[in-house]
Amino acid sequence: MKYVAITACPTGIAHTYMAAEALEQAAKDAGDELKVETQGSAGSTPLSAEDIQAADAVIFAVDVGVRDRERFAGKPVVEVPVKQAINDASALLERAADAARRQVAEPGRPADSEPALDSKVTAGAGFGSRLRQWLMTGVSYMIPFVAAGGLLIALSFALGGYQITDAPPVTEQFDAASLVSWAALANQIGSAAFEFLVPVLAGFIAFAIADRPAIAPGFVGGAIAVTVGAGFLGGLVAGLLAGAVIAGLKAVKVPRGLAGIMPVVVLPLVGTLVVGALMFVVVGKPIALAMTALTGWLTGLSGANAALLGALLGAMIAFDMGGPINKVAYTFAVGGLSIGGTTSLEIMAAVMAAGMVPPLALALASAVRGSLFTPAERANGRTAWLLGASFITEGAIPFAAADPLRIIPSTLIGAATTGALSMSFGATLRAPHGGIFVTPLVGNPLPYLAAIVVGVVVSAAAVLVAKQIGRPSGEPAAEPTTEQAAAVAA
Repeated sequence: MKYVAITACPTGIAHTYMAAEALEQAAKDAGDELKVETQGSAGSTPLSAEDIQAADAVIFAVDVGVRDRERFAGKPVVEVPVKQAINDASALLERAADAARRQVAEPGRPADSEPALDSKVTAGAGFGSRLRQWLMTGVSYMIPFVAAGGLLIALSFALGGYQITDAPPVTEQFDAASLVSWAALANQIGSAAFEFLVPVLAGFIAFAIADRPAIAPGFVGGAIAVTVGAGFLGGLVAGLLAGAVIAGLKAVKVPRGLAGIMPVVVLPLVGTLVVGALMFVVVGKPIALAMTALTGWLTGLSGANAALLGALLGAMIAFDMGGPINKVAYTFAVGGLSIGGTTSLEIMAAVMAAGMVPPLALALASAVRGSLFTPAERANGRTAWLLGASFITEGAIPFAAADPLRIIPSTLIGAATTGALSMSFGATLRAPHGGIFVTPLVGNPLPYLAAIVVGVVVSAAAVLVAKQIGRPSGEPAAEPTTEQAAAVAA
């Protein structure tokens, strides 16, 4: 059999490439031919038209929308979440083979092909699965703006202090020999990038639902959400509204003469008008009131309440190590950066500190008691030092994949501890990424680092204790099976 596949996860870092590797290995073991296009953060080499034409079936292992999906029209398609390719790639190849055989048997009816509506999920997926994919698509396109804008703003504060926000526009006053001018330039570029966060989130949620015609209504709805003060929550609603409106309009039958201009003129025009009106007149104000209440609640957090919030966010960041729950906590923290206020900066610090704990803890545990880990895990542990320090929580995935019942609860405990301590210490952070390397931008850096160290030690100790439960004395760690090594809680 010949297959082509696309793998993609929200961040485009770990799961994208793990799924590709699992599929390639399963195809090799079965004697099949498979070529994968990884639509990840490092870019991808598109599958050639010849490879697609020659393929018996297409596999989409994705948690976000597939770019240029129309290339695969007419081919039998099997679409699953990315974790299914990691967990059981061989079964996924069998499903693709069955789909190919059914299409051969019923040539007039492509098996498991793209649904009639231009959705980014299969027709058989439940609403919850489709909603998750839509939201994760928006988040995946938003993250580069978060990283670029947030780090530039944080750099500007490091160079020019927090008062740099009061600097005049660099278009009116800029001195190439002045450090303050460069700080103002970085701040104003970063602020411009941050202004795109909500429109990009809304635009690509709409894109995931109803393809390119929904992008303009989504972006405009997101921009209106910012204008009326509805923030990230308003962006989510605007994206879903735009996608639903365009999907509904696409279902309307129109004369053949109008069909050619529908995607580029009629759908964006009508969709933008409808979504804009709804955001300005109907839903924008209530959402803005809810955001104001949320901001007030965050501002009033202190003491035990702040520690509990930090523990909850820390546990969410560690739970699926880059999966949807992790992204909810991270997006919540990034949204706080745009709201402003000390508590929002404390939340960002707690989330980043907690996200570093799982890989660092497992690196420490595998270094202290290497006999409890396989050779492959010990090698992964050496890499996890850098991944953890860089706030790449996915560095813990190889350990959790091989032994989830011991690893995940242990890392949850440490990450929650770090989140609670960071909030209690009042550490603040204006950078949305960077890990240990943005410590100079942290408010109360020593307590912040102490919170990370405590969480890492707690997690590492919990891992070492858990690793010895149920294992006879002196028994060495067993090598994980292929299925265990591929599995991941995503």
